[in-house]
This record gives sequence, structure tokens and C-alpha cells, in this order.
Amino acid sequence: MILLFQPPYCPELNPIERLWQELKRALAWMQFDSIETLQQVISQWLNRLSLPQVRSLTQWGWLIDALCVAGI
Repeated sequence: MILLFQPPYCPELNPIERLWQELKRALAWMQFDSIETLQQVISQWLNRLSLPQVRSLTQWGWLIDALCVAGI
């Protein structure tokens, strides 16, 4: 395990932020009659994501490269 300092609020270093960004893009301009309908649509969207899609959104080669260059 490697502990690295991160600024208190740094969404560009948090991989889940990119996933939320894609979800928001997919839901843009949609209207829902209820919270339950919104939850259903979100669940369907998440279930359609493949492992390579999730990996491409959350895995950053530049971060791994930076850690290797730093000798970490």
C-alpha cells in the first residue's frame, strides 16, 4: 500500500469523478417522474458498463507512470 498526499478537494485525481461525469452526460436533458424511475435508469446504465469501459474511465496510465518515475 502506498499513501500519497492529495489536496483536500481534487476531483481530477479521483477516478470515480470521471464515472459520475459520464453518468451525468448520459442523463442530461432526461426527465423522470419519480426518484424510483431515476434509480432504475441509473442501475440500468451501470449494469450496461463493461469492465473495459469502467477501466478506461477510472484507470489512468499517467498516474501509474508518474509513480514509477518517482520510484514509488
